[in-house]
Amino acid sequence: MHFNKLIDIIKKRREMLQVTQEMLSEISGVGLRTLKTFESGKGNPTAETLTKLGHALGLELTFQVKETEANK
Repeated sequence: MHFNKLIDIIKKRREMLQVTQEMLSEISGVGLRTLKTFESGKGNPTAETLTKLGHALGLELTFQVKETEANK
């Protein structure tokens, strides 16, 4: 999935639940500056940060690692 699509999904879910960035920061344990940076399309959140946000919003995030054809 493209990173911008992931940002959009998380932001739309937050808005659908009528949760402010401040509330999500508190609920998830993710810093408000980190959350704002992420939602603005900047920064590079860790898998842990994405997991915390997803859990707080009732989303299931899965991560998949694949070997590229060039590396086989």
